[in-house]
Amino acid sequence: MNIVRRRLHAQIRQALGRSRAVVLAGPRQSGKSTLAASLVARGGARWFDLENPVDQQRLLEPMTVLTALRASTGTDVGPIVIDEVQLAPGLFPVLRVLIDQSPANGQFLLLGSASPALLRQAGESLLGRVEVIEIGGFDIDELGPDHQTGLWLRGGYPRSFLAGSDGDSMAWRTQAIQRHVESDLPQFGVNVPAPAMLRFWRMLAHFHGQVWNAADPARSLAVSEPTVRRWLDVLTQTFMVRQLQPWFENLGKRQVKSPKIYFRDTGLLHTLMGVPTLDSLLAHPRSGASWEGFALEQVLRIAAPDEAFFWATHNGAELDLLLFKGTRRIGVEFKRADAPRATPSMNIAMHDLRLDRLYVVYPGALRYPLGERMEAVPLAALL
Repeated sequence: MNIVRRRLHAQIRQALGRSRAVVLAGPRQSGKSTLAASLVARGGARWFDLENPVDQQRLLEPMTVLTALRASTGTDVGPIVIDEVQLAPGLFPVLRVLIDQSPANGQFLLLGSASPALLRQAGESLLGRVEVIEIGGFDIDELGPDHQTGLWLRGGYPRSFLAGSDGDSMAWRTQAIQRHVESDLPQFGVNVPAPAMLRFWRMLAHFHGQVWNAADPARSLAVSEPTVRRWLDVLTQTFMVRQLQPWFENLGKRQVKSPKIYFRDTGLLHTLMGVPTLDSLLAHPRSGASWEGFALEQVLRIAAPDEAFFWATHNGAELDLLLFKGTRRIGVEFKRADAPRATPSMNIAMHDLRLDRLYVVYPGALRYPLGERMEAVPLAALL
């Protein structure tokens, strides 16, 4: 199966055309290097993989090497690619100087696994000089609606989705989780014992789609609440978890102020839940929450809102997703149901949040109205 990620290709080319440097940030094995290889020959003189000892040696004198390569920059040769750039934080001051020396766009394409080191260095040294594009695994826009069930079960990591069987996919994801806690996090400068992080990650699977409360996991793991919050931030910064923040309105109502937790890849979620097949997923009591998180990620990637939140009050009114796009306020509810209907909570959200539209996304096939400015929309119809 040949997957052409046209939207991302166009986004990267557009960014290189208007910005001096572009950062592709996302988890390992999400396809960053493959995307970059469509612009620059992988392994050539303009490509540096900082996990490769040979390329590390080539960059011992980065100012000299990169200055010489940049002199040949042009549309025919493409940008200079530095893969896993967060592994050499000392490069960022050099890149800042080089970027400032020339007004030319498309000088550098930096690939990073969204580590805290990458985010910190990029924020301090390259602020205003780089354009950041977030890269995830496959989505339904790239695969087509016929593959949404397999994408939900296996997740979007290319090697997981394209595996020869569900068993092979599960084995790859199991190893990926193990590598992340044993190798990636220490490499990123995160000093959390691997067994403790793995137990926390498994525990976090039970919070998927729920409001975060640090007290229970802290008590179960016999650590402090600030410690588990820090661990949650680590998994958020490495694109394993999404903390969807709450939205507040001055409504005279008590509103929820803690984030909701979602796994960004449902394949990893299902691995930590011990769910290897579609039959076992459909029979699992957390199947609905899993599908909600899957659909939420698809909506965020396809809609590309300016900002996104959830909203809830302590009286029970809530909205799964509040999107801001320009001056518009769009509400989204997710229902794994055959024929969702309007609820009192939706009507309260329409009124209190002054929504322009409210869409109820569900896994069916028909699009139909639910009320004024309210509509049920199949997930596949988002395309």
